[in-house]
Amino acid sequence: MRDDEATSHTSPEARATMVEIYSKMPSWRKVELVEDANRTARQLAMTGLRSRHPGESKDRLRRRLLGLVLGEDLAREIYGPLDEAETGS
Repeated sequence: MRDDEATSHTSPEARATMVEIYSKMPSWRKVELVEDANRTARQLAMTGLRSRHPGESKDRLRRRLLGLVLGEDLAREIYGPLDEAETGS
């Protein structure tokens, strides 16, 4: 048994069914599912940022999101420090 199987809340039967479904699924549909999951994750992250930083501009919120996604060091290197993010929306 693999480590992820030991801690999974998915039964072996359900796991087998998922593997079968995904193996028959066309690649384009798998890409669609990943894109949907990423979009949902970004929306949830932005909702959290809006909640923690009410009144901040869209630009500053986007810059904060980039810090979360890329890591603050890389985001700062590419987009500059958060202090320099535009304050207008």
